[in-house]
Amino acid sequence: MKNKFQLTAPAVLFDLDGTLMDSNYEHVTAWQLAFQSAGIEVPNFVVHRCIGMRGSLLIKTVFKEIGRTCGEQTSKRLEKLHGRYFDKQLSSVKPLPGAPSLLKALSRRKVPWAIATGGDKRAVMKMIGPLSVPAIVPVVTADDVDQAKPEPDVFLVAAQRLGVSLSDSIVVGDSVWDILGARRAKAIGVGLLSGGYSESELGSAGAYRVYKDPADLLDHLEETGIDT
Repeated sequence: MKNKFQLTAPAVLFDLDGTLMDSNYEHVTAWQLAFQSAGIEVPNFVVHRCIGMRGSLLIKTVFKEIGRTCGEQTSKRLEKLHGRYFDKQLSSVKPLPGAPSLLKALSRRKVPWAIATGGDKRAVMKMIGPLSVPAIVPVVTADDVDQAKPEPDVFLVAAQRLGVSLSDSIVVGDSVWDILGARRAKAIGVGLLSGGYSESELGSAGAYRVYKDPADLLDHLEETGIDT
């Protein structure tokens, strides 16, 4: 695909949950309701630490954390339950402070950007409405790749669709899984505190810079090499 942007700065690849949309805790609630429906008790912090992973990997990780194993059928059932409960909360999910302004600012500067998330396409496409994502912008989800974060597959596909190299891109995310994915692909990782991870955790995972939220990143774009 021919890149329709004028490449004058690094491309920016955004995670979605906790990075552009304030949806992490709705995901935690939805997963908790799914686990409870199956008679499984999981502490909230265990679930939260896995947000950003693909559903099947999240379930596997959670079960390992609580010392249990999960069969394929149970995993599929839990994913469906999570999707059902999350759908009921979509109306309460809002953009994080500065997210729409940040995306508009990048477009005005002709900086290529994309969304690369571990969520499923159906829920993602419903959720991104308030961000007013232009049709030209790639939106890559778990449905488009084989491997979930912390593997860098969603970022690789997003970069390919933009027609840029991932090593010349900036990955913006709120979780260590995003930053680790960026690091594995030799991309620059920028962390946001808006998903609940601490600055030290994101820094230890390899974040080049850490900001409070999208608004804070917009105020410091020049630190990422983007001309303001």
